[in-house]
Amino acid sequence: MIVIKLPSPWLTTSFQGIYAVASLVVALFFLLFFARALETEGKAFRPLDLISNFVSKRYQSWAYLFYGPQIIQDKFDQSNGKPFEVFAPDNRYVFVSSLEHMKELDNAADTVLSLQAASKQMLQPVYTMHGFNWFDRRGTEGVGFVKALRTLLTNNLPQILPDLSVINRTRLAELLEQHPAQDGKAQSPVYRMIVKLVVLSNAVSFFGKDLAKDGQFMVSALAYIEETLLCAEVVRLIPRFMAPSVGKIIANRFKSHEVIFNMLLSVAEQRCQERDSKLLGQEVPYHADCIQWIMETSPRQKPWTAKRVVHELMAIWFGSVHALSTTITFAIHDLCLRPEYVEPLRQELTCEYEDFERTAIGLPLLDSFIKESARLTPVESMSTRRSALMPFKFSDGTKLEVNDWACTPVRAIMTDPRFYPAPLEFNGFRFASPEIIEKAGANSQRLQASPSQFTDVDGTFHVWGTGRMACPGRYYATAVMKVILGQIIMNYDIELVNRDAPRWFTWRSSMLPSAKTMVFFSPLEV
Repeated sequence: MIVIKLPSPWLTTSFQGIYAVASLVVALFFLLFFARALETEGKAFRPLDLISNFVSKRYQSWAYLFYGPQIIQDKFDQSNGKPFEVFAPDNRYVFVSSLEHMKELDNAADTVLSLQAASKQMLQPVYTMHGFNWFDRRGTEGVGFVKALRTLLTNNLPQILPDLSVINRTRLAELLEQHPAQDGKAQSPVYRMIVKLVVLSNAVSFFGKDLAKDGQFMVSALAYIEETLLCAEVVRLIPRFMAPSVGKIIANRFKSHEVIFNMLLSVAEQRCQERDSKLLGQEVPYHADCIQWIMETSPRQKPWTAKRVVHELMAIWFGSVHALSTTITFAIHDLCLRPEYVEPLRQELTCEYEDFERTAIGLPLLDSFIKESARLTPVESMSTRRSALMPFKFSDGTKLEVNDWACTPVRAIMTDPRFYPAPLEFNGFRFASPEIIEKAGANSQRLQASPSQFTDVDGTFHVWGTGRMACPGRYYATAVMKVILGQIIMNYDIELVNRDAPRWFTWRSSMLPSAKTMVFFSPLEV
């Protein structure tokens, strides 16, 4: 027998720390057994069952990170319309799908079930948004951003869209020239290209053309999306006591949020000075952008500071770029896979696009196509997120403890045959009226009982959330989707380079486009 003698001390300093932590974990584990034994005094206590249940639950929670949409779907299929729970490493989610429970969710006070608190956990804004630590309760500092997005930005779309059309058409051509060509067709990484177009569109709409022309700002605005996702996920998955130190390290390493904050802050400070001058009766320049609208809709009694305005803009920026880019990319995939829709969509755009630019409404066939794409490949399988600030009980007795989430299984509901005939069949004009389909000469079977629009919110379509807290920016988002897709359809034929390659991956409850998916873009002959 060979005996190996270990040097003494045989643990390095770092391994001694790990050994100490492991010992503590083991000790806590045995305390858990002891406590469980006391609870079950007089009953059969099976330690192996406890170990098995613990290991099973931890495995399922970590599996959720990689197979979240499928896990949610399977649980929904087994639930028969009743609430069901899904565990993640950092949370317990309770999904509800009945109209009764969704109404209870919507009617719950913000002090009990909070969208703000759920968003705060998702995005970790203290580390990803330059120290933004928003309140858990909605409206604590005012909800002017709702009016800014739902009313002011929406009403200004007829002034924004003509510029966005020109900007996107020009920038798209520039990006395609940078990509390698094969037989006269540009071969482009479609997701990354669409992200750049959305970043440009949002920068012009939200901040004005001057910032949109600033190279440093645009580079940081583009990097900010991926850096926010990465930083927030790391902070969510590590032990909570480590979050402050690790979060600060990552925040210091990622610089995009700092660049965006500083550049927007200088603009916001100037706007605040103009606001004060206007109150004194002085003439000030007129600005039609989100910086101005967020500032003007802040509480009159306690107007937001420039810093607070910038923090709000950063939060809006992340949500708008991420959701728009993903939805547009999946719609392009569907156009490539179903080329029979291109001609009726191109015909509609040729006849009606100018009216759409002037009014920000219309293009019902394209609207239906985008909605059907979003129904079958939604960005999220989870919607209507609410984090419990206090214990909550639904009418059937289902309970939420503090920090549990209540939510709806949006993807599962949108493929439920009770609400969508032939639910797994792609029908691009499913939501358009029969008269419009017939007028376009399109060959499409009517599936839904009544027509609807992409911006509609109801109990069976939760892409925008539900109830009183549905996304206020959905009208702007839909218009930008139509602009970008419209410019592609009117000016290019498109084709997937490899139809059989994986086109997305999943993380938690999200479906995200693969950055490797390539698309051929062939310019149309004029």
